[in-house]
Amino acid sequence: MDPASLETLTSARRSLRASVDKSKSIAAALDRAGPRLDEIHQRLPSLEAAVRPIRAAKEALTSVGGHIDRAVGPAAAVLRVFDAVHGLERPLLSDQIRSDLPGYLSVLKRLEEALRFLSDNCGLAVHWLDDIVEYLEENSVADARYVAELKRSLKVLHESQASEDAQSRLDGGLLIASLERLESEFHRLLEENSVPLSMSPSQPSDQHRIIAPSPIPTHVIQKLFMILERLTANGRLERCVSIYVDVRSANVRASLKGLDLEYLEITAADIDGVQSVETHIERWGRHLEFAVKHLFEAEYKLCSDVFGGDAWSECFARVAAGAGILAFLKFGMTVTEAKDDPIKLLKLLDIFTSLNKLRLDFNRLFGGKACLEIQNFTRDLIKRVVEGACKIFWELLVQVELQRQMPPPADGAVPRLVSFVTDYCNRLIGDDYRPVLTQVLVIHRSWKHERFQERLLDDAVLNIVGALEQNFEVWSKGYDDQVLSFLFMMNVHHHFYKAVKGTRLGELLGEAWLKEHEQYKDYYVAMYLRESWGKLPTSLSREGLIMCSGGRATARDLVKKRLKEFNEKFDEMFKKQSNWVVSDRDLREKTCQMVVQAIVPVYRSYMQSYGPLVEQDASAAKYAKYTAQALEKMLGSLFQLKPGRSASFKTPRHSNGKFENVVVSPSKYCTAPTVV
Repeated sequence: MDPASLETLTSARRSLRASVDKSKSIAAALDRAGPRLDEIHQRLPSLEAAVRPIRAAKEALTSVGGHIDRAVGPAAAVLRVFDAVHGLERPLLSDQIRSDLPGYLSVLKRLEEALRFLSDNCGLAVHWLDDIVEYLEENSVADARYVAELKRSLKVLHESQASEDAQSRLDGGLLIASLERLESEFHRLLEENSVPLSMSPSQPSDQHRIIAPSPIPTHVIQKLFMILERLTANGRLERCVSIYVDVRSANVRASLKGLDLEYLEITAADIDGVQSVETHIERWGRHLEFAVKHLFEAEYKLCSDVFGGDAWSECFARVAAGAGILAFLKFGMTVTEAKDDPIKLLKLLDIFTSLNKLRLDFNRLFGGKACLEIQNFTRDLIKRVVEGACKIFWELLVQVELQRQMPPPADGAVPRLVSFVTDYCNRLIGDDYRPVLTQVLVIHRSWKHERFQERLLDDAVLNIVGALEQNFEVWSKGYDDQVLSFLFMMNVHHHFYKAVKGTRLGELLGEAWLKEHEQYKDYYVAMYLRESWGKLPTSLSREGLIMCSGGRATARDLVKKRLKEFNEKFDEMFKKQSNWVVSDRDLREKTCQMVVQAIVPVYRSYMQSYGPLVEQDASAAKYAKYTAQALEKMLGSLFQLKPGRSASFKTPRHSNGKFENVVVSPSKYCTAPTVV
């Protein structure tokens, strides 16, 4: 075979082999396409059913494609986010909230963002679907029945969006459940870290030893703040405030419970004069200072740290009110409603001192708009305290003057009114009350647009003392026995001098005033002795005995007569003056000694000289009735204070019906408890 033929044969063989290989490839491809064709064949009925409502021409179908793509795109995005929301259920409903609060809040924030997307885009997606349905209907692209079905479905979507629980429909209530878990965690953190102080009623009296610990640890405050941030963002701030107020108010009340504050519940009807609650008032000042400076100060700072912004002041106001700050103020108001008397003035000044000491704290803690009720109550209390104190102070002079119509003490002792007024005035102008009373008077004058004079307080006190001095003169004239009148004046002038000397009142009255009362005392001592015991020695006259012409018998009769007269006058005078009183011990001893000196030496000398004339007589005991020692002992026992002695005056009811009596507390004054 020639070369040309061989080459042709070889080429034909290669072409044939290539055709065989290609046939094999086509056969393999057909084998692989078989299952896909079967699948397409199976899907054809459903596809046919889906496109059956579309009865439009090819051109119409081509133009509607873009509308469908624009409508389906947002809907598909919404469905993807909706699926993502359900993926957050597990972490949000787990215990991660305790172990990893920041992580939990991060997941919650993602849920909020997803829900915002759904909320913003669900309506948009439905709107696009509305558009495509409208297009299909207007262009007769689809079967009318199919379009009607689409409209019914869209109506359901619209109604779902318009319902009140549209948000819950988006996430199945996941957000609400998560927020409620946050509120529960907020409450738990507060409860577990709110520990009341362990207090006892005596502790606030030593406040410098009390250091209130930080109410809640810093890391817990940070957690509370983070929780609040998310809850506030979801409109739940008020619920958090309510939880906080309930927990912290209860904690402060528990801290105060140990102080035994039941007295704060006393009503005006329960008060029988201010003295009945005097100890409560003293405790009230200490307890109020402790509550404000330690408890409410700590709550003020804690509210600011936890809430910040504008909410904390409202929250603190509610905590303070719920914890009982108004109960403290109401107790002060109850005291102002008690009946007026001088002791009430001192207690009102004590209340003013307590409030004034806390003035800056009150302004800072309760100065905001949220604390308006506390501010108004505080202002009303201060107004009642100032007006009540000034009213009582200016009526003191009238009260002293009203005592003039009362009878003086029957025993000549110092009236307790005198002791009360001197001690009381000393307290008013002393270091404790003078600056407070001056401030109260200045405030009261300023309210009436009147100027306060520097000597206003001093002049008022001097007028009271002057009125009391006038009472002395009137009272002394009330005695039928002039000797008792002298004893009474001796008593009151000495008491005035001794009680006032070396005191602030003594400084105010001056040295000349003191000397005048001392001179009055000496004068009345002399008058008392001259008009009483000083007359008795005249009964022991020696006249007619030295040169007795009648003999021994005549002298004996004369001595008997004079001893009988002496004994009768002595017995009468001693019996009467045994019921009299010299209030001051030193003056009593001095007066007794002067009486002894006026009587006993004369009696002893007389008995030494003439006693033998009657001592041998059968009736000697009738005339030589006393020895000098017996007289000295009897006279030395005069003027003693009697147990249960009352030299008090019942105060007549004042025209305003307020001053019925003045009660002096034994714990406050050196004199005995008195009703004057």
